[in-house]
Amino acid sequence: MTESLPSLTETPGGGAGQFALSSDLISELLTSMRLRGVRYRRVHVGPRFGLTFDARPGRAAFHFLAVGSAVLRTEDGTIHELSAGNAVFLPHGGSHQLLSGPDVPARGIDSFDAVPLSEAVSDVDTCPSTDPTPSAIFFNGSMEFDLGGMQGLSRLMPEVMLVDAGGERYPGLLPILSSMKREVCAGRVGFAGVLARLAEVAAAMIVRGWIECGCDNSSGLVAALRDPRLARAILALHRQPGHHWTVAELAAECHVSRSVFADRFQATIGMPPLRYATELRMLLAGQWLAQDTLPIHSVAQRLGYGSQAAFSRAFKRVTGLPPGVSRDTSLADAGGP
Repeated sequence: MTESLPSLTETPGGGAGQFALSSDLISELLTSMRLRGVRYRRVHVGPRFGLTFDARPGRAAFHFLAVGSAVLRTEDGTIHELSAGNAVFLPHGGSHQLLSGPDVPARGIDSFDAVPLSEAVSDVDTCPSTDPTPSAIFFNGSMEFDLGGMQGLSRLMPEVMLVDAGGERYPGLLPILSSMKREVCAGRVGFAGVLARLAEVAAAMIVRGWIECGCDNSSGLVAALRDPRLARAILALHRQPGHHWTVAELAAECHVSRSVFADRFQATIGMPPLRYATELRMLLAGQWLAQDTLPIHSVAQRLGYGSQAAFSRAFKRVTGLPPGVSRDTSLADAGGP
């Protein structure tokens, strides 16, 4: 099956003005977005190539095709045609292949020799000696994709997100991808560091574009973000996770009655507002403990708990593990292969 991916610049049902998400909330989402453990490759390929990228759960994949053409084949066999200037973001890190054609055999990208260009960037040249001039050049990144307290939003993202650099309705990304192309092709001194930063900006802009265009999903957290009343409450929760909100306070943020707010929140998100607030606190707590290595008492204080014991009880009730055990487990997993 071959299909052309819809541009992320297209807003379902109309223009961007129909998407009622405040710029403050978009900024909050992008501020909390983190890309960790980023590894990049500049890849040169000949006229006939097939590269396999194994599934990496918890790590997103990013490709930017600077020169040439290719097809992207996902794990279910779907084929997407790519041309120079296309960027692809796979937020779930699913198995996929980049090929010169649908029938070309593929080889694992990790089986090729890589020449380090910097600590986080390497160069892979798969061109055969009989045809040393590359037919295609692309930039590949693998990274831990973290949306902070909005991590639930990432679960709603599609397997593949494609942006056309030539798209007229998303001009903000065009100069970024154009700069990436120049850096990839020129190979100037210090290009690896510049390229890594440009790729991070590109990933953030792709996520923003997906959110602004309605996410092609009308349920759950996405629908809440598109509802200006619920969006105000979610913004308040994320700005002040340490405040122990009441339903009445959240309803006041949205300028609706308590009952209307509670019913709408439950119907849209699928859980009561105070349960969402508690799960948000524990999600943030887990990140602060494992990734920022904050002491347990500091996390408890930051989240408004009167004692470390009270926080530990709440954390175990929600996550099933004491905070110390959860942190040690996460750190052990991060140190694995």
